Amino acid sequence: MPAFVGAVKSGNDILARLARGPIVAPMSRKPDQELRRGWTTGACATAATRAALMMLWGEGRPDRVRITLPRGERPEFAIAEATQGPGWAEAGVIKDAGDDPDVTHGALILARVEAAGEGVSFAAGVGVGMVTKPGLPIPPGEPAINPVPRQMLSDTVAEMAARLGQAGNIRITISVPGGEALAEKTWNPRLGIKGGLSILGTTGIVRPFSCAAWIASIHRGVDVARATGQAHVAGCTGATSEKTVRALYGLPESAMLDMGDFAGGMLKYLARHPVARVTVGGGIGKITKLAQGARDLHSGRSQVDFSALAEMVGDARLRDCNTALQAYDMAGEKLAYMVAEQALLCVRAMLPDSVVADVVIIDRAGGIIARAGA
Repeated sequence: MPAFVGAVKSGNDILARLARGPIVAPMSRKPDQELRRGWTTGACATAATRAALMMLWGEGRPDRVRITLPRGERPEFAIAEATQGPGWAEAGVIKDAGDDPDVTHGALILARVEAAGEGVSFAAGVGVGMVTKPGLPIPPGEPAINPVPRQMLSDTVAEMAARLGQAGNIRITISVPGGEALAEKTWNPRLGIKGGLSILGTTGIVRPFSCAAWIASIHRGVDVARATGQAHVAGCTGATSEKTVRALYGLPESAMLDMGDFAGGMLKYLARHPVARVTVGGGIGKITKLAQGARDLHSGRSQVDFSALAEMVGDARLRDCNTALQAYDMAGEKLAYMVAEQALLCVRAMLPDSVVADVVIIDRAGGIIARAGA
């Protein structure tokens, strides 16, 4: 490694600076108007199930139904589709994600109910995935209907069965036409959920542009990696860096965590659920922000402090840069290595001492321009 890496401040210096707060100044972005919230697939499936049970148990086809969410809210859902036959009924709700950029917005969530077995059971219809790997809240071999939606569905059956004098032994099949194609835009294939979407939700509510769903998926990725015995995992800021890091270490897909901008969310969870080794990869801009103390690397929520960057490298010209890439073009390899070393200190500060960490910085073509900790 070049001698100039020794110019990087000591770990104690960096930790002391971070204790005063991140160098990166957060940027607030307020929408022009209040964003509209939406409903999770679990809430939609519950509303569809309620409508289907009403038909199955003789209350007729409803135009709208009201359900109770885990926190007590009582939203109403329009029923978009309803059919029935001997011993079964099926109803559908159009998923409305509000103003959240959700891939399932506008999808039809169908629930088919029929008497079967003892108690409530669940099946995956067209477009709903099956769990194939351990580490998720639902064991392998089960339809990808998460625990809270399962509880909402079971509570709906129990409440209606008690009111209408029915046994409540119901199989619920959830389907999402086109769900298999939509699932390719999600983390499901990597998490070992095959054949379609997951039926998700912990509150029933989709909050616009919430980071919670992404971070929850990172957590599930860590869980799956640990459950499948991965000793080395990697989180990257984008597809190019992920491809490079995966090839560099020969990692399987299940070891790759969809970190994106949420470095802090990933590292905090790994601190509580550690693996032997963690690699963080990304471009010069986002890794610079990580090196300066940012935990959320999104361009709208953090920015590079170019004065601090100029001070670190000892090059006053960098104060006038517009991007970290421009600074790298001016200062060259020295800047990249110093950023990698400082980012590594920040990563190590969030992980237990038992975890080996390294940082890889990648250019836009996928070439490695700096590494630290390797």
